[in-house]
Amino acid sequence: MARSRNRLSAGVVVVRETPDGARFLLLRAYRHWDCPKGVVEPGEEPLDAAVRETAEETGIDDLEFAWGHDYHETPPYAGGKVARYYVARTRKEEIELPIRPELGRPEHHEYRWVDLGEALRLTVPRIQSAITWASGKVMGEFRIA
Repeated sequence: MARSRNRLSAGVVVVRETPDGARFLLLRAYRHWDCPKGVVEPGEEPLDAAVRETAEETGIDDLEFAWGHDYHETPPYAGGKVARYYVARTRKEEIELPIRPELGRPEHHEYRWVDLGEALRLTVPRIQSAITWASGKVMGEFRIA
């Protein structure tokens, strides 16, 4: 199916190893929890957009794509938008929620590092599918609590 590039968002399911097992990063905007993601700009590669958006939204600049550059795409939502998620690890625990100049406030209201069960409880089905896909990728290396 052909898709207009301006309808594609790209993001990262960010995972961090802790003594209690793998933790997934979720960001909250109003009542909605998601992984860092944003619009792929014209001429930009989706992976580059995912890395850029993650850095802009969280301050994470050490993403390691230890499981390759495979991705999971959501079914179309919100007028035909599709979100493409990659999976990467970080060693960063403290996240920044910088003020977006065009908004005059941070884009997100809070962040949480959560286990798989909590990630699935907080998110909607299209994001759950990306998190489930990512957990399958990291399971061999990280303990999934």
